[in-house]
Amino acid sequence: MELILHSIQMDWPVLLPILICSILVLAAVINRCSFYKKNKRDVVLFIPKLQKELAKGNLVGAQNLAIQCGGVIGEVTEEAVRIFNEQRKGFSRSFDIAASLATRKLENHLTILGTIGGVAPFLGLFGTVVRILYTFQDLATQGNQSAAVAMGIGSALIATAFGLGVAIVAVIAYNTFQSIVKRYEDDFQLIKLLFLSFVDSDEDTKAPEATSSSISLG
Repeated sequence: MELILHSIQMDWPVLLPILICSILVLAAVINRCSFYKKNKRDVVLFIPKLQKELAKGNLVGAQNLAIQCGGVIGEVTEEAVRIFNEQRKGFSRSFDIAASLATRKLENHLTILGTIGGVAPFLGLFGTVVRILYTFQDLATQGNQSAAVAMGIGSALIATAFGLGVAIVAVIAYNTFQSIVKRYEDDFQLIKLLFLSFVDSDEDTKAPEATSSSISLG
């Protein structure tokens, strides 16, 4: 504890950036955890209900189901119902745009975690190098004092430890949140495939009708 207090007292200018990074990491983690918890939905239960409404051709019921679901999944599904109703031929491209916009919401602030995860160790290493240089300077002016040298080197390593600690937390949080975003993207693909199955079925139904009408005209 004495070594940590000594390091904070002597090296606070180089430790300050690491402290700021730790605050940013904590804020980003709290923000993302709150957002993902707020938007968490059980897609396993939602998809069959949506499929039943689409099978009946009840787009109003499908839209109401999306509104009741809420969250990012509900927003994407509601947009999918609108696209399905207005422009089925270009459904895939229009849905991909809506899904990409939703993914941006999910990935918000993750860049901060990724950047700090890569930068924090170097900030700690920079603090260590600076403290070691000051230790060698003190050693040159004051002579061989093993206790002072040991305290200086120990204090220098505190910066590296802090930097690594912040980086480890940031990387773990970044990877965890990326896996959550990937799960949402898989859910978007399930919704897309569900709607596309009905788009294809409509096209298959119209094709025989067009063929029979051309035969009758001939």
